[in-house]
Amino acid sequence: MAARRELGEELRRLRGERRGSRVAAELRWSESKLSRIETARTGISDADLERLLDLLGVPQGERAPLRELARRGRARGWWAPYRSSVAEPYDEYVAFEAEAMRMCEWEPQLVPGLLQTDEYAHAIIQVGADVRDPEVLQQRTALRMARQSVLTRDPAPELCVVLDEAVLRREVGGAGVLRRQLQRLYDASQRPRVEVRVLPFRAGSHAALTDAFVIFDFDDRPPLVHTEDLVGGQLRTRGRDVQVYRDAFDDVRSRALDLSETRSFIARSVERLG
Repeated sequence: MAARRELGEELRRLRGERRGSRVAAELRWSESKLSRIETARTGISDADLERLLDLLGVPQGERAPLRELARRGRARGWWAPYRSSVAEPYDEYVAFEAEAMRMCEWEPQLVPGLLQTDEYAHAIIQVGADVRDPEVLQQRTALRMARQSVLTRDPAPELCVVLDEAVLRREVGGAGVLRRQLQRLYDASQRPRVEVRVLPFRAGSHAALTDAFVIFDFDDRPPLVHTEDLVGGQLRTRGRDVQVYRDAFDDVRSRALDLSETRSFIARSVERLG
């Protein structure tokens, strides 16, 4: 999905001022076909891509990156078996997560999905307004657990997480579930390329008094931000918008406990829960 989005954006740029209806007509495509390609709702075949690039006057020597994006856009992600149980925005989020080389996450409410236990994840997913089918609940929990393999790929991404203290106190699933989740969090905080910090209540106001967000950094394309909401979240790709979120993340990270203090804080929280 991420490759499709990048290809669609590049094709729109190459089309420039030409009207989409005119381009579609010259190719004898429907206008909706071109729209679906440019908005990443569908992939594009090699033959169709070559015809489009011929029409747009793209030199042969500049086509290889576009061909590669098209190939990647047609590939089935490892999460394909779970697609029927999740909405398209989540599918896109998983694609970004799979390709990112660094993720910086601010979470004021919950332990991030990449660090959740299955029972903690199950407790969160089952209260979703759109989850009524036990099979869908099972599939979504399984997908969340499968996503965690991204942390052990080669090369592994960096994960930098700042959690509000409230995350360590909210008894999602009950005290026992939270205690086991916090033990998992403590263990994760000692893994290479994983940084976990807690922002204590005493830190007061800060620049991220907002919903959760993740900044994705990639090796081969510009960064983007995913912000959480109740209907799938939003993507922000404009450079100045990404910088606002990066500055906010840097602010909460600078106010948070250091790594050693965070581990001690988590350990005390585990003890408090018995």
